[in-house]
Amino acid sequence: MKNRNLIKIFLFIVLLLIFYHFHFFLDVASYVNPDRIQKWLTSAGSLAPVIFIASMALAVVISPIPSLPLDIAGGAFFGPLLGTIYSVTGALGGAVISFMIARFIGREFIERFLSSHINFCTDCSDKLLTKIVFLSRLLPIVSFDIISYGAGLTKMSLKKFSLATVLGMIPLTFAYNYFGSVMVVGKVLAIILGLVMVILFFLVPRWIERNNLFSLRQMLQHDRQQGD
Repeated sequence: MKNRNLIKIFLFIVLLLIFYHFHFFLDVASYVNPDRIQKWLTSAGSLAPVIFIASMALAVVISPIPSLPLDIAGGAFFGPLLGTIYSVTGALGGAVISFMIARFIGREFIERFLSSHINFCTDCSDKLLTKIVFLSRLLPIVSFDIISYGAGLTKMSLKKFSLATVLGMIPLTFAYNYFGSVMVVGKVLAIILGLVMVILFFLVPRWIERNNLFSLRQMLQHDRQQGD
């Protein structure tokens, strides 16, 4: 158990250092722009789809890397349909990785303080959080990356998270691939709104459970003695 906790602490520190380095020491925007990405894809030849999907996944896992230029470049290079398919595939892969990282590093720690919280009942999380994740994926003003990490801190199942992510991000991803930069908000604002959404992951279920908000308490009934 001690070794496991040390591994978690080490991975957490490494992740923070990577985020810090990309945010403060690398001019990511100058490297990741649609024109440059298209040149990379052209030089990649038949490996272009693989490289694009991997780059999209990396942009989700490492939050300071913007994914919007990839969406725009993907639509221009592969066409709207294939660009959307590759973008969704890569973003889903990155979201799942982020989800699993947060689950491995942070969920056990949070569960010590919120063991009876409704979000640590799998059925309850799946019933409500699936809808919240789906809604967040439809909104371009919410950080995709923060939501992925935040969902991993709950007991939400990976299957439901993946389904909500795919269905929720298809419309906006297609719009970015087809029209280009249709709606862009500041990165800081997107992160703040993402953090607010993650906080709501925990507050909304608790409000429903305590106050029968919108008469939804029955939907979230669960056994407090069991985490699953």
